[in-house]
Amino acid sequence: MTPKKLERVIVGDAVAVREALTRLNETGLSVLLLVDREGRFRRTVTDGDIRRLLLGGASLETTLAALGPLESKTVPTDIDGVTALAVMNEFAIDELPVLDAEGRPVGLHRRRDLDSQILLSTPHLGDYEMAFVEEAFRTNWVAPLGPNVDAFERELAAYVGVEHAAAVNSGTAALHLALVVLGVGPGDVVFCSTFTFVASTSPILYVGATPVFIDSEPETWNMSPPALGRALADAAARGRLPKAVLVVHLYGQSADMDPIMELCEAYEVPVIEDAAESLGATYKGRASGTIGHLGAYSFNGNKIITTAGGGILVSSDKALIERARFLSTQARDPAPHYEHSVLGYNYRMSNVLAGIGRGQLKVIEDRIVARRAVFERYRQGLAHLPAVRWMPEAPFGRSNRWLTACVIDPSATGLRPPEVVEHLAGARIETRRVWKPMHRQPLFAGCVYYPHEEAASLSDRLFDEGLCLPSGSNMTVEQQQRIIGEVDRLFSTGRAP
Repeated sequence: MTPKKLERVIVGDAVAVREALTRLNETGLSVLLLVDREGRFRRTVTDGDIRRLLLGGASLETTLAALGPLESKTVPTDIDGVTALAVMNEFAIDELPVLDAEGRPVGLHRRRDLDSQILLSTPHLGDYEMAFVEEAFRTNWVAPLGPNVDAFERELAAYVGVEHAAAVNSGTAALHLALVVLGVGPGDVVFCSTFTFVASTSPILYVGATPVFIDSEPETWNMSPPALGRALADAAARGRLPKAVLVVHLYGQSADMDPIMELCEAYEVPVIEDAAESLGATYKGRASGTIGHLGAYSFNGNKIITTAGGGILVSSDKALIERARFLSTQARDPAPHYEHSVLGYNYRMSNVLAGIGRGQLKVIEDRIVARRAVFERYRQGLAHLPAVRWMPEAPFGRSNRWLTACVIDPSATGLRPPEVVEHLAGARIETRRVWKPMHRQPLFAGCVYYPHEEAASLSDRLFDEGLCLPSGSNMTVEQQQRIIGEVDRLFSTGRAP
């Protein structure tokens, strides 16, 4: 609970019933904390207590001094969330005051923070989305295309600093279109980050091309320039350079793009950036996703901002985006009837979803600040655990910290990620192992893979040791403290109970 909200929960004898009801409604809690003139806790005040006062003849102007004494259950500051929840269960209460050594309230445990399911990354809607959605309904622009789509493309392009954007129905669709407009087709080869989600690589198969997977490097966990350099040199020696290089910016961290771009420019290979997870991240002053020839963002429900489902393709090359936009609307030729000369796709974003995106874009910097704060609280709260090491943030820019990712050092603990995931799931906390590398997926069995070093694969080690913790920008501090407490307890024992 924030200090400001706690301040509204604490009341004195002189507070009137009217004000008490207002505060209960404002905070959304079922209790207030009544204190004496020295600020020491006296009792809890519930809406039921106030109702009984009113039924007994009190008025809305009657003060809380009319309440009699009550022995309310409290706990000291050194009681953790698990113990606090046990107390709440024993006494069938939903809020439990936390008192300091002098008996003054300094916190409030809430059942919903200690016992509710905590998900990995949930949508976080705000105050702006509804106005754009209502405008879409009012004007009957609910199908694909419309004013919100046009405006969202302009506003997103302006935010990341490019000239052109095409809004589509998923980040996967954006990547597919990127490959198509670059002319990638059957028999071609595409180099791609191996440490990623399958949506980065599936579009390569959509167009009939073959992926070659490139390992990560330790500074960013993203594409390894040394591995890419070896792969390009080998391809050049065989006379079969890739048609494109697809770089993924993982968990909100930009890849080290300068050496990657230098290598690709030397071999005249275009670069696609899969920035699905890194909207708002920067690289040497530039937005992640804007350095290659094309960049793709995702607005899935778990991303830094969402349109419920959607994506966007960006580029400073107007011709590429115009081609992608044409293909995304079934490739309809300019004719007075439905004429189609090439294969197109039903990929355009709806006007309603674009309205959500416009509202979300207004608060993206707030969302990034919140996610970075989540990461920092984990880092500080678990700093005493030598077995936990955090995904680095490269000095060349800002990570949006979309997900807080860490590795568990096997030499410092007997625990491994699957055991941690299982234990936290039992505590109603969703965690997830980091992405399983594509070169280890059955779908891509037999594909060529270039590790970071000749005999050392970083992505394999990250998968074996890596873990993602809940990171939503709407997660409360109390919920995160609950997660930190569970992780601390598990690692302090050295084994899952």
